[in-house]
Amino acid sequence: MFKFLALLIVCGISNCLFANNTENIQLHHTTNPVNLKSDTVPLITHDTIPEIVALPVDTLLRMSNLSPYITLAADSILHYQPIINKQGNYFWYLRNAPIGMQINKDDGRITFKASKSFFLSGKLKYDYEYKIVLGVNKPDHPTEKIDTSFVLMFYNTEIIPSKLKLSVSPVVTIEEGDTLNFKVQCEAGSFPIENITYYSNVPLKNVTPVRHCDDDFSWSPGFDFVKDADSGKVKIVLINFVGATRFQSRDTALVKVIIKDALNYPLALQAYQTQVKVLNRYILELKYSFLQLDKSIKKVKDTRTVFDITASSTTLSGTIMSTSVSESSKQLGKILPSVGISLVPVKEAVSPQRVYDQNQASMVRTSIKRLEYRLADNSLIAERDPAIVQKTNQLKDELKQIQLQLIDVPLGLNNNMTEEDLNKYFNSPKVLKKYRLKH
Repeated sequence: MFKFLALLIVCGISNCLFANNTENIQLHHTTNPVNLKSDTVPLITHDTIPEIVALPVDTLLRMSNLSPYITLAADSILHYQPIINKQGNYFWYLRNAPIGMQINKDDGRITFKASKSFFLSGKLKYDYEYKIVLGVNKPDHPTEKIDTSFVLMFYNTEIIPSKLKLSVSPVVTIEEGDTLNFKVQCEAGSFPIENITYYSNVPLKNVTPVRHCDDDFSWSPGFDFVKDADSGKVKIVLINFVGATRFQSRDTALVKVIIKDALNYPLALQAYQTQVKVLNRYILELKYSFLQLDKSIKKVKDTRTVFDITASSTTLSGTIMSTSVSESSKQLGKILPSVGISLVPVKEAVSPQRVYDQNQASMVRTSIKRLEYRLADNSLIAERDPAIVQKTNQLKDELKQIQLQLIDVPLGLNNNMTEEDLNKYFNSPKVLKKYRLKH
């Protein structure tokens, strides 16, 4: 239309005339036909500018200024006015609202003051997301309603120092050989502890390093940690743990470890077992010596018995022959008793009595019995016998005493005889009867 008017103005200014036999002129951007001459037929066209169409009215209830995430500092005040796209009598409500939050049921205005007393009493928490449901509906039309939610979280503006917390009491008592094991924990504040170091008043070996929070500290003092010069056989170790933040804010935790002198049980058990082996070996040697002495005594006894029987038979034969009728038998009967009497010094010369050897055999047998009793009396009664050192020392003292008593007894062990053979001979009924004490 505007182009058409501009064209007419230009043509009027320049006195533009049209011929009689002109062809049809096509005029653009017009909605009405225009007759230039009576004998011309104009071309009718439509305007290409789109017509303005009216949008449909929004009928859905919507909330136009919803804030899905709200953060508040302690002692701050919240004023929040939700807006909907409709006007009228609407009812506003809240669900899961924290303590102290209020809403105007008519216009939906939310007010809340995050008092610090709520946080100190535990009614509110820092860094906790409270999911609050906000709703609005129309009492006249229950189906026309909105149920939405937003998250409210509180943060603290104060700087809370981070602290170290140990999982043990400040004073710990252990013994040598035990393992001290606890966790180094951190109580998080405004700025977390990023590295941990520790130091002690005495050098520590074989310690598990602690660098960060929740690391385990492990240390086992050796059996030679407490020295003889330490008072009361006790040594005190002070271990300090120092935690630092990125801004070099430090906190220190101290643990006092009291280490008592304790028995090195594995070493003591090895010493006890070694002493038992030595004692058993010595008992076997004594049993073999007893066997040799007993056999020697038995051989002498048999020889002396032969001499006694021979002398007695000779004397008896002479007595009988002296009563004979024959003169030769009488003369022989007078000689034979003298022969029997002469066998006595021969007997003493050939096989003298072995009283000393018999006494030695009795002493050896008594010593064997005593050592076996000591072994049974000083046997271990538990997995970790607390009296193992005393029992080992008693076995040592008993062995030393027996060795001094039997210092003149020749010891040895025949490889052809086993321990079972020696025990069988030593505990045989003949030996028990022979060396039984007589009342």
